[in-house]
Amino acid sequence: MKLAWGLLAAWIVHDLEELATMPSFSQQPDLPAPLTKVLPMSRTEAATAIGLTGIAMAAASAAGAATGGRSKFFQASLLGFGLHAGTHIAQSVVLRRYTPGLVTTPLVVIPFSVWAWRRLRADGVPIAPPDRRLNLALAAVVPLAHALARLPRLRRR
Repeated sequence: MKLAWGLLAAWIVHDLEELATMPSFSQQPDLPAPLTKVLPMSRTEAATAIGLTGIAMAAASAAGAATGGRSKFFQASLLGFGLHAGTHIAQSVVLRRYTPGLVTTPLVVIPFSVWAWRRLRADGVPIAPPDRRLNLALAAVVPLAHALARLPRLRRR
């Protein structure tokens, strides 16, 4: 199912923007105090976190392709991908500046997500009811990926 692999393709385009901009953004000296606790992030850390998240997105896309889009894992990942657009927009509004991922959010993330859900419904694919445990597990993927990406730095201290 091409739609399922489209999720991975859209994620790659979006995260290439993040990879290109996250390290320099994270080192801006005028960021608010809460952000300075989790930043700065080196290019290696950003690439590692993005790569680890990519494994989950590839697995979700494969599950979607294997099930014709019926996989709960695929649908939850697609939902999370679309909803995370709100975080990019909110970050930029709050900080009043560009934040990594902002350009591809309205150009890729939102249009792909809306199109994918419409396509699933048009194809008669049953939409799985929300699964709280699955959603919580998926919500932990990005923070866990970032934590794992920082392990080498923490070990050097």
